[in-house]
Amino acid sequence: MDKLSFSGTITSVQPRIRLTRSFDESTHAYLGYVVRLSGVIEAEERVFAIGIGKASQLTWSLRVGDVISGLCLPVPDPDLDPVEYYKVSKLDRKIEGMVGHSGPPWHSVCPPLEVYRARGHRRLSAVTYEKSCISCMWAARMAVEIIIDNWNPRSRMKYRSETFCYGPLSCPLYKAGPTRKVEGRSKMVYEEEDWVDEMNTSHRADDE
Repeated sequence: MDKLSFSGTITSVQPRIRLTRSFDESTHAYLGYVVRLSGVIEAEERVFAIGIGKASQLTWSLRVGDVISGLCLPVPDPDLDPVEYYKVSKLDRKIEGMVGHSGPPWHSVCPPLEVYRARGHRRLSAVTYEKSCISCMWAARMAVEIIIDNWNPRSRMKYRSETFCYGPLSCPLYKAGPTRKVEGRSKMVYEEEDWVDEMNTSHRADDE
């Protein structure tokens, strides 16, 4: 497949993560970074998201306000990736964005993926994400794969997206939203309650 050309202004850079759920268990795959752009892809003007690896982000230090261009391919399975396009090549920065403000929402250069993993996340209301956090470096919309029957993992799968926050616990924009429910075998349902978020972020102070 021929690669597609794109160009545009970066409106957010966030971690690119796939979350796999199996009832009360979950695992994360840190794939790189989501770069959301307002621009043009194959002559169509719109907002779209491309995925880059951590090596590319280390090289370019992309941030909100940068104007970039390059080539990319559609992802093979949109259910498993929070971006529309990946395998970016011939990346070029036309204009460098201004230094990000101190937030919230935070627009600095994203830290390494290991920092996100170490910080831990808490659930974030999807409405709040769209309204206030879609440009923040500490927010993430993850592609979620749900294994219904862990005794026969590929027999039945479900897919959805979930939003999370890795940012300071004291952020005034933060709203948790409803708890997340995960379907299991024999119509059982696991509800991920508030204590899970508290455990994931208990090692951080309010301003971290």
